[in-house]
Amino acid sequence: MIREIRPDELRALLELYTNMHEIAIPEDSEVLQRTWNKIISDPDHHVIVCVEDGRIVSSCICVIIPNLTRNIRPYAFVENVVTHAEYRGKGYATACLDYAKDIAVKENCYKMMLLTGSNSEDTLRFYRNAGYNSTDKTAFIQWL
Repeated sequence: MIREIRPDELRALLELYTNMHEIAIPEDSEVLQRTWNKIISDPDHHVIVCVEDGRIVSSCICVIIPNLTRNIRPYAFVENVVTHAEYRGKGYATACLDYAKDIAVKENCYKMMLLTGSNSEDTLRFYRNAGYNSTDKTAFIQWL
């Protein structure tokens, strides 16, 4: 089942993130709770999850960003695409990305963007098959 996350599912999401690049679940703290409350209460911030076997097994974030160009149409930014290692190859991340696309279309976005730190051909093919391309724009990152 693909849906948006519930406020009480933070721990399950953080556990899933250990399948991405996080080493451990962050300690519960005021900063963590404040950040989570900010994310979960923002109507433009969508935490999309796939629930299988009663657990969150895949997720992505879709943020709708207001914009003054392109006829004042927003755009969507997708981040933190992850699937639990035991559930990969079953289409769950694709379903999450499709849900994000539905949100972007509903919000009248003119484009969707995502970045990946992976150079794996399998990962790049996955994003191409999901409808993304790496030829239209060049991404630059400045780490802070």
